[in-house]
Amino acid sequence: MLGKTEGIVLRTSDYGEGNKILTVYTKEMGKVGMMAQGARKTKSRFAAVSQPFTHAFFLFHIGSGLASLNQADLIQIFPHIRGDLYRTAYASYILELTDRMSEERKKNGGLYQLLLHSLHQLEDGKDSEIICRIYELKLLSMHGYKPILDTCASCRKGQSPWFFSIREGGLLCESCRRKDPHAMLLSDGVTRILSIIQNLDISHLGKITVKRETKQQLQKIMYLFMDEYTGIRLKTRTFIDQLEKMEQYFPRKENEDAENRQS
Repeated sequence: MLGKTEGIVLRTSDYGEGNKILTVYTKEMGKVGMMAQGARKTKSRFAAVSQPFTHAFFLFHIGSGLASLNQADLIQIFPHIRGDLYRTAYASYILELTDRMSEERKKNGGLYQLLLHSLHQLEDGKDSEIICRIYELKLLSMHGYKPILDTCASCRKGQSPWFFSIREGGLLCESCRRKDPHAMLLSDGVTRILSIIQNLDISHLGKITVKRETKQQLQKIMYLFMDEYTGIRLKTRTFIDQLEKMEQYFPRKENEDAENRQS
């Protein structure tokens, strides 16, 4: 049986003399593993589509095991992501997270569009960390782990100051804080941003400026929440942590204007 669909390459691995196994998140079939014969050879017809971040149309033969790639037509390779170490790191995190939280050959058109729009926003120079936080929240919601961010997770009312409880799965008001002594006090900025990005369509993300302290607290909350409810440990997260430690020596430009990146 033949399959034909557009997809995004999540990861690749070498196989045998000159082959590659591609893990592709497709629009029509979800995550699909494909054998690309001869893809490691310089003149291979599959060489251009055998790298992560590649968006292409794939024609493949479907069997009981790995699919066999027959043809691939390149759509885009996201050159601005590939040309920037930080954006490569955050995009790789999104790809690895998608791979680890996706079942083989289980279609999810919403996740495919979320992934594609997120890569477009990274390519256009939007804030990488905020894009990752949006992606995490949306992906968690798709898997039934949506944190409660619009009201108190316990009494369903209450008011600020707000605390974030990993155990209770969202915000707690001051009256309910006693239910979790480890609940973290949130700044008004973090509470507001969490509520906004949980409901935001990522394709409509405009230019956004968020304080470094706010980003750090957002990251801490999301990492702890994901550790608790998914148990996934990502190699790319370790790499991002190392890059962030290097920033004091090699500072990066935040929120670069998309037009400047494209000039």
